[in-house]
Amino acid sequence: MAQFDLVILGGGSGGYACALRSAQLGLSVALIEADKLGGTCLHRGCIPTKALLHSGEIADGARDANHFGVNAQFLSMDMPAVNSYKDGVIARLHKGLQGLVKSRNITYIEGHGRLVSSDTVEVNGEKYTAKNVVLATGSYAKTLPGLEIDGTKIITSDHATKLEYVPKSVIVLGGGVIGCEFASVWKSFGSEVTIIEGLPHLVALEDESSSKQLERAFRKRGINFELGVRFASASINGDTVTVTLEDGKTFSADVLLVSVGRGPVSANLGYEEQGISMDRGYVLVDDKCRTNVPGIWAVGDLIPTLQLAHVGFGEGILVAEEIAGLNPRPINYDGVPRVTYSEPEVASVGLTTALAKERGYDVVELNYDLAGNGKAQILRTAGSVKLVSQKNGPVLGIHMVGSRVGELLAEAQLIFNWEASAADVAPLIHAHPTLSEAMGEAHMALAGKALHAHG
Repeated sequence: MAQFDLVILGGGSGGYACALRSAQLGLSVALIEADKLGGTCLHRGCIPTKALLHSGEIADGARDANHFGVNAQFLSMDMPAVNSYKDGVIARLHKGLQGLVKSRNITYIEGHGRLVSSDTVEVNGEKYTAKNVVLATGSYAKTLPGLEIDGTKIITSDHATKLEYVPKSVIVLGGGVIGCEFASVWKSFGSEVTIIEGLPHLVALEDESSSKQLERAFRKRGINFELGVRFASASINGDTVTVTLEDGKTFSADVLLVSVGRGPVSANLGYEEQGISMDRGYVLVDDKCRTNVPGIWAVGDLIPTLQLAHVGFGEGILVAEEIAGLNPRPINYDGVPRVTYSEPEVASVGLTTALAKERGYDVVELNYDLAGNGKAQILRTAGSVKLVSQKNGPVLGIHMVGSRVGELLAEAQLIFNWEASAADVAPLIHAHPTLSEAMGEAHMALAGKALHAHG
């Protein structure tokens, strides 16, 4: 029976980050993965979807080329070539990750692992024991009761990243991050797209002002959506999928994408048998990612925190450093950056207006329109930077809509996490012309020093 300082069950974002940092700190590590190193993010999620979105951006650029004085035209999408580009990105990152794991002398085991005691994981008939076991088994694409995924006409994001053709029409069930990103991809590829969302807004966890701006932008792009009406049923008739809503409306398309969230992969892995506290399949942990069973930790989509790859990275690193005795600070989940990579992008960090008021803050808001930003005019993007601030206090939230605004989150998260006020940020000089100037202009305006903004 092989013994280690850590055995990590799951080689996705949280698991491999924990493995790499633990090995860096001199701990002996076994990393177990049933599929491919890198998990959902690398192979079926973040990376392939963003590659598809970039292909869509190029297609839209070709359509709009004449505006920039370029004689070009959009002819069609070559999906074998698109997939070759996407798969090439994945392959290079996968190879690099494999090299990292090998270079740090991490014992990598392929196979389905199962927790058989509080300090032992069994894989392929072999047992691996450790002082610490880290659960990082990730998540799966959920569906709704009575809605059967066939992988052809009714699909999840797993299938959508591998689609070999451009559907003429698509229904996207779910207007969250995943649904909006695929709606954006397919519209750029030339599909007719309709989003169905039971909540009152798209990307409903974002600030309401951001949701409304995205909805306006989607309408302008010709992306249709139905909000505030729930799904009732779906049926396949020949080559057509028909969706019926609870209000009786029906929609038909070539493909139905089910993007109603992701659930934790925790069934039949031995977690309950070892007495681990769970809720709706999620493993419950404290602020250091410790379960109620001593020596067992959990990270990533398996626990009820933000289901983001970079959150998994952070949690994996946190666990590694806690096991190594470095006593790291718990993660402030309010300070985690969030991006929907649609066109336009929606990006944020910190509290929404509604949440700030709910927590009792005396809130001041400032909206800076990207129409006043030179780089935004060059890129032909509309949008805004919205600040949510405590009156005479720190900035509580930053919410942005526009092309490439996700790249502005590095500064935004520093502002939020370092509890800076608008007056602290206003004197900082931003390069011109850049989108980052919008961040500076917004804070200048909130501090009473508006330059290119009204205030």
